Amino acid sequence: MKPYLDNSNIRTFSKDVDPMDLIWHKDDEDRNIEILEGEGWKFQFDNELPLSLAKGDRIFITKHRIHRVHKGTTDLKIKING
Repeated sequence: MKPYLDNSNIRTFSKDVDPMDLIWHKDDEDRNIEILEGEGWKFQFDNELPLSLAKGDRIFITKHRIHRVHKGTTDLKIKING
């Protein structure tokens, strides 16, 4: 089961998601992520410190690069391009 709701290229992570469901993973293609909303969430690449996320932030994730998100205090909504 996915820790988010998928609506085309918009994903929503609930503020009530179990943090244990936010696992390290890698994607099979490059991704451009745009933060649409969410408070207190963080993004982390493997072997790097977590980065706080804010509305309007953009992150480029190369295929097969390990990463994860850390739970915040409100729902997180992201737009995925690519």
